[in-house]
Amino acid sequence: MAPRASWKGYLRLSLVSCPVRLYPATSTSDRIAFNQLHKDTHNRINMKPVDPELGLVERSDLVKGYEYEDKKYIIIEDSDLESVKIESNHTMNIEAFVEEETVDVIYRDAPYYLAPDGAMAEETFIVLREALRRTGKLAIARLVLSSRERVVTIGPRETGMFVCTLRNPNEVRGTADYFGNIPVGNPDPEMLELAEALIKQKATVFDPKNYEDRYEVALMKMIREKLKGHKPIIAAAPERGNVINLMDALKASLSQAKPPAPSKSKAKAEPASPQAAKPAPTRRTVSKPAAKKKV
Repeated sequence: MAPRASWKGYLRLSLVSCPVRLYPATSTSDRIAFNQLHKDTHNRINMKPVDPELGLVERSDLVKGYEYEDKKYIIIEDSDLESVKIESNHTMNIEAFVEEETVDVIYRDAPYYLAPDGAMAEETFIVLREALRRTGKLAIARLVLSSRERVVTIGPRETGMFVCTLRNPNEVRGTADYFGNIPVGNPDPEMLELAEALIKQKATVFDPKNYEDRYEVALMKMIREKLKGHKPIIAAAPERGNVINLMDALKASLSQAKPPAPSKSKAKAEPASPQAAKPAPTRRTVSKPAAKKKV
């Protein structure tokens, strides 16, 4: 089954345009989710709309309302929303091109894939994609998603394009309330050098496959054990002691960065016999009688 597009319209650069489709690049369908059940019947609970005066109401009787003052609303009809038409409803008009590193990561929101809509659009799509690839730029455009206009970045990705919606500036909190009381400070040069050495030792190439959700894995293990009728016991993570001396902690971290190689004697040792693997029986300590003196 072909994926369903979230948005269909035109990608336009000046007088050049081509029909495109926008698809969500991520999915949460594989996440573990729980349903609300009654504790006695185990029936799934239905979330039904309730009016404080009328009680349960039909969803067909619900309308959209905008709260312009406390507990005062103006009713918004579907026809009202349809009457709000701007260019980005159906067109992603490229307004500018920027360097990728100039787009602060805090503004990046939801990722999407962009593909041509039909064979007739492929030639124009490929030209725009390769122009972005050669110049190393990101395009800035706008489109309407979920009843609001979103500013987006567009860049090449494999044979398609990658779109990322950007948060509105008024959605991003300033740092003063959180970082204002943190001193700039001048760290100890030796400790700073040790920290940099530790970073270099742990430097690697990021691979998301190496960072699976360990909590979700443990959660699924628990669920499978319960399905078997078992009561699983999952070991808790070891508690770490408080770091008292930062210099000693940095030095210890550097020495532990690489696990020690196994000793040759242990590596060559033959596997223990089944009898040796059995736990030794508990021995009771018995006081020996005093030895008799020779005459």
